[in-house]
Amino acid sequence: MLMAHSAVLGKTLQQYEILRELHAEEGTPEARRRLDDVAYNLCIATGTNDIDAALVAARHRLPGARPHDDSLLTARRER
Repeated sequence: MLMAHSAVLGKTLQQYEILRELHAEEGTPEARRRLDDVAYNLCIATGTNDIDAALVAARHRLPGARPHDDSLLTARRER
């Protein structure tokens, strides 16, 4: 499996988080499409099938991730 460079992965994760904070899923069709595109890219970059798993995988692959990172807890709280 190809692995995304950590800089690209970090930027994509940041884009997803910003779109979620702006509630893009409730916005215009273009905003929803952009959120879907970024979510899809995260899934591809992490080799996962759903956005929750992609978020956890991305956070664990970024520089500075700890073995006991709280990404699993954070992903569940975001719902």
